Amino acid sequence: MEPHDTLTVTTDARGVATVTMARPERHNAFDESLIQQLHAAFTALAADDAVRVIVLAGAGKSFSAGADIGWMRRAAAASEADNLQDAQRFAAMLAAIAQCPKPTVARVQGLALGGGVGLACACDIAIAAEGTQFAVSEARFGILPAVIGPYVIRAAGARQAQRLALMAHRVSAAEALALGLVQQVVSAEVLDAAVATTVTELLASGPRAQAEIKALFAQLTPGDLGPEAQALTAATIARVRSTPEAREGFAAFVEKRAPAWSRA
Repeated sequence: MEPHDTLTVTTDARGVATVTMARPERHNAFDESLIQQLHAAFTALAADDAVRVIVLAGAGKSFSAGADIGWMRRAAAASEADNLQDAQRFAAMLAAIAQCPKPTVARVQGLALGGGVGLACACDIAIAAEGTQFAVSEARFGILPAVIGPYVIRAAGARQAQRLALMAHRVSAAEALALGLVQQVVSAEVLDAAVATTVTELLASGPRAQAEIKALFAQLTPGDLGPEAQALTAATIARVRSTPEAREGFAAFVEKRAPAWSRA
């Protein structure tokens, strides 16, 4: 276990890292320190070849209630230049999660408000407990969900994301599922089991293939079937087919055995 002021990072023998926001008394609302620690943690885990999957969780009753009130007060009193630097650090943290080459899973419970929704949407997969409440709540404070906007739009689509931002109201886990903010909703009693099942399924796939999927899909635009997309996808599969991981995957299939990465 690697301790931080408001974050813990653990990695098990399978290479599953769990990043846990540890401000339960504040519903894991984030401030400058937690943002920096999340950025550092995901940057380090992304570079660690022993890490296969990353789970992002929040200690206590809530996943994350978004921005800490103290951080918001400091931002309101700061200059535009200072606010720009602050927002850039927040944007870089979300990008470190979204661009991580390892599969990322958000374990969501209690509250996911404002930036907490952004964290869930920045992960590849989000699993929520029944009873969790979600809100893109920034407009209630006279601001807007600018930095998290691209991630909410990617998850829910432009029109629904705009509705969530304009109304800033709370929605249930069931509605969050329908909108695409999360991909699975389970009872609170089996939340950990659902996350564990997803992690096990992720570990069955080739780690390099998963990194290639994330890199390729980040470059593709929905509905674009033109020559540039054709060229990119053809070049990518041609390159990946010749890798040692691909050869091992094909050999394992033919020989009816588990591939090396799964056995490890």
